[in-house]
Amino acid sequence: MRLKSHIFVSSLLRHAFARGGYAAVLRKGAEEAGAIFIRQRTRVGTETLYAPAPQNFFEEEGDTTRKFEVRLRDVEAEIIDRALSSEIRFDPDCWIIEIELDDCTGLLNLVDDTADPRR
Repeated sequence: MRLKSHIFVSSLLRHAFARGGYAAVLRKGAEEAGAIFIRQRTRVGTETLYAPAPQNFFEEEGDTTRKFEVRLRDVEAEIIDRALSSEIRFDPDCWIIEIELDDCTGLLNLVDDTADPRR
């Protein structure tokens, strides 16, 4: 069974603060299994959007880890706003987390976007 969304988010916020960053819940979704989108802001003013990885990145049916893909990288805030608005229309139970941290390495389980057969 996958870790509940609200527990994962709580842990993510604590890890971001422990690294000297800032993190906040911009939109609270379904506590049990809401999709989680992460908006990373950097000091240079660009943002990166992390989204739940597609199912084809999960090797085993019993894989319970939360995996993310980079949906948008180093773009303006307005582009992220439009993408998130679209996601909310599609899934009103989603979470949106904001992290202000220059480097999220090791904070999220990222899939290798070059290995995606859709691209």
